This record gives sequence, C-alpha cells and structure tokens, in this order.
Amino acid sequence: MNSSAVSESEVSDQQCNHLQARSPYASINLPRHKTLTPLRILRGLLCLTVLLLTAFMTLIYWAPLITILLQLFSIHYSRKATSFLFGLWLALWPFLFEKINRTKVVFSGETVPARERVLLMANHRTEVDWMYLWDLALRKGRLGHIKYVLKSSLMKLPIFGWGFHIFEFIPVERKWEIDEPIMRQMLSTFADSQNPLWLAVFPEGTDFTEQKCLQNQKFAAENGLPILKNVLLPKTKGFHASVEILRSSLDAVYDITIGYKHRCPLFMDNVFGVDPAEVHIHVQRFSIHELPVSETQASAWLIERFQLKDKLLSDFAANGYFPHEGTEGELSTIKCLLNFILVFTLTSICTFLTFFSSVWFKIYVGLSCVYLASATHFKIRVPPIFSFLTAPFTSKKSRWQ
Repeated sequence: MNSSAVSESEVSDQQCNHLQARSPYASINLPRHKTLTPLRILRGLLCLTVLLLTAFMTLIYWAPLITILLQLFSIHYSRKATSFLFGLWLALWPFLFEKINRTKVVFSGETVPARERVLLMANHRTEVDWMYLWDLALRKGRLGHIKYVLKSSLMKLPIFGWGFHIFEFIPVERKWEIDEPIMRQMLSTFADSQNPLWLAVFPEGTDFTEQKCLQNQKFAAENGLPILKNVLLPKTKGFHASVEILRSSLDAVYDITIGYKHRCPLFMDNVFGVDPAEVHIHVQRFSIHELPVSETQASAWLIERFQLKDKLLSDFAANGYFPHEGTEGELSTIKCLLNFILVFTLTSICTFLTFFSSVWFKIYVGLSCVYLASATHFKIRVPPIFSFLTAPFTSKKSRWQ
C-alpha cells in the first residue's frame, strides 16, 4: 500500500471506537428471545444427552469399521459410508433448531443447485455459525459431505473431537507457517471429483467481538485497508490455497452471510432454545471460473467480498432482512421425525448390546474408544492398502458418471 493511502485511512483509537459504536452488533447483551424456564432447561439437557449418546454410539460402533476395514480397500467408499451414517446424525441438529426450538431459518439471495462440489466462505459472528450451515447442506443433499477448517483446540473436545477427525476436518493453529503444509496435504486428498464435497471456511479466522473489531479497525487504518464494522478483515492465504488446490474439481464458491435477530446465540442458547429468534442466511454463488487465479487478485477479491458483506449486514440490522428472501423451503417434519426414529433406534440397539449383551461387545467398545482417542490425538489415518481390488469398479463407475 502506498503512503498516501495509509495516511488518508489513518484514524485514532477514538475514531475506531466511534465507528464500532455504530455497529449493529455493539449491543450484544440484549435480553434473550425466550425466557429460560425450568422446562426449557430440562428439555435442553434431554436433547443434549440424546445428541451426545447418539454421537458416541455411532462413532464407537461404526467409525472403526469405516475408517479401518473399509478404508483399507477404498477411500472413496469409506467416505461414502461415513457421509451416509454421520449425515443421519448431523440431521438431528437442524431438527433441534427448526422443529423443536422453533428457530426461524430464512434463506435469501440466490437459489443454488443441489449436489455441487463447492467451497463455502462465511462470516463468523458467534461460536455456532458453522452449525447453521448444516441447515443449508441438509436441504441440498450434502449434509454428510460438509467439512470445516477449524481451530485445532476443538479436536480435543470429548466425543466431538473424535467426530471431527473421522469427518476429516482440517485443524489449524492460525499461524500460516504451521498451517500451510497441513492444509495443503489435507486439501490435496479432497481433490478427487468423485467424492462430494462442501468445504467450509471462515476467513476471519475467529468469531466477531467488539474488542477484536476495534483492534481490526486500528490495523486496517494503519495499513490502508477497509475499515469494517460488522466483520473482521479476512485472512486470505488459506482461502487462496483452498481455491488453488481444489479449483479443477470445484463447481462454485458460495459466499454466505449469516445474520441473527435479535441477539447472537451461544451454544447453550441453542440447546435450551432461548436464542436466536431468527437466523438469516444469504447466499451468493460464484462459478469457480469467476475467481481470480493469482494470489494477489484472489486476496483483493476476498477483501472486496467482505466489504460488501459488511454493507449487507448493516442493511440487515436496519431492515431486519436480507434481499431476495424465500430461496429455500422448510424442512419436512415427517422426514426429520423418521430420521430421528432411525438414529434413536440404532443407538438403543447399540446401547443394549453394550450393557446387556455379550462381553465381547464391551471389549469392542473399549478397543474402539482407545482407537478413536489415539487416532484423533496422533492424527492416524489408515491408507488404502488394498485399493487395487476396488479400482476396476471405481474406474468403471467414473466412466458412467
């Protein structure tokens, strides 16, 4: 950036505070949308228990079979089985949000095609943004194929960390010199166009807070960058690496903007169903051929998108909605209930086998827990040693696609 650009953009800390004070997200301590009653607490704890139990049983009974035995023969079929089984479990979350908690999820912008291989980039307002992408993925038949770039500390979460490893989420330290080789290695394994993919990235690198916004505005002023009120400046290197490595196998990039009415939720707000009142998800689709190839141009493109995203969120705060609403319909209550019954039935069977059947099931569960904990901690992935046995079938299938 030239010196004149920097000097024109420089603002004092007092000016940064003035800019932030006008942010529609400055008042995050608004009262909850619904009162936290004992009944809501009881219902929330029951739902969380069911979600944790179903996750645990699904992982310990099926993950070793999929990620060891099946993956010895084919990564492609291992991923298909993983996406099917764990997609059933992930569908419980939109069921909780939209049907049990009665959170209104409104989609706007463009109606995107189903079953594309895409990169999703979204703003990161709070700790649960990434969970609402499941509502869109479910509607597009890609719920089991969604993968995230997430901070590595989340891999240490009990049970969920095991799932993140099995799902092949990409853990990062948010230091490019450390993250670059990890990202490039894992992204290269997603380049096969046979495998469906929704790769979700949050270019801001962290969730939005007033303090982070102030620091970000000060940095932007000192470096001649746009001063944003509702989002943070995006980190461009990871985004460019993702597009660069996957360009030949992606169909599009979805620019997703998430807004909340009237208060941003935390994880336990979601569990107890007290917030948010409404989640608004605005989608803009860009064909992969529209994205610049060079890193410099791709960085400029991303920063420009976040400037527009910032304006979009300001308009959302003023109007209460994004433009062009109603691009997606409501979830089917019947399908949600059938999915819940199926997952709950399988979990009940696995629970019965674990506690009231042969001792061999207890041994299997113990060994499975050891494997999942070790594989997650040491980042163990079984290579497809016998893939030559399934190669003729895979190649034949690809010719017919």
